[in-house]
This record gives sequence, structure tokens and C-alpha cells, in this order.
Amino acid sequence: MTTSNKTLRTCSKGHNYYKSSDCPTCPICEQERKPDNGFLSSLSAPARRALENNGITSLQQLSAFSEKEILRFHGMGPASLPKLREALETNGLSFKK
Repeated sequence: MTTSNKTLRTCSKGHNYYKSSDCPTCPICEQERKPDNGFLSSLSAPARRALENNGITSLQQLSAFSEKEILRFHGMGPASLPKLREALETNGLSFKK
């Protein structure tokens, strides 16, 4: 039987949470800042943070990158690409070739 070594942590906003990794992100804060709509709302938290950390908050900004460039961002995985492609296509845009 495997047991995880989760430690109790408290974020700067006072939320208590348990984590077993070195990731400093508070899951409660992350849920609170998740957008209610728009293309970023359809992504996982790591993928959303990957785009935000690289200054991508609009589809126009996203369309300036190729799929390969997006996949190089820490936190971005191939499972997010179909969602991003669909959002771009719906708005008449596409990834850079």
C-alpha cells in the first residue's frame, strides 16, 4: 500500500490545503481565479497558467504562436491543443504555421 506524504500548507490568503509536490500553487486560490467564460475557462489550471505566464490572454495573442511553440510552455500538454484549435477556428483564427 502506497501512502502519499502530503503536507499541510497555508497560502498568503490563509487557505489551508495539503500537497505532496513542491508546487506552491494553492488549489483554492486557483479555483477562485478560474475564468467563468472565454477560451481560458476550458483549460486545465496548469495549461491556463502556462499561457498567462507567457502573456497570452486573448485568442489574437494565441494565434501569433505555432502549436510547437505553445507545447514548449511549462504546464502545457497536447490534450489542450484541440480546445485551443477549436477556440481559434470558432473566431476565424488559427495557430501560426
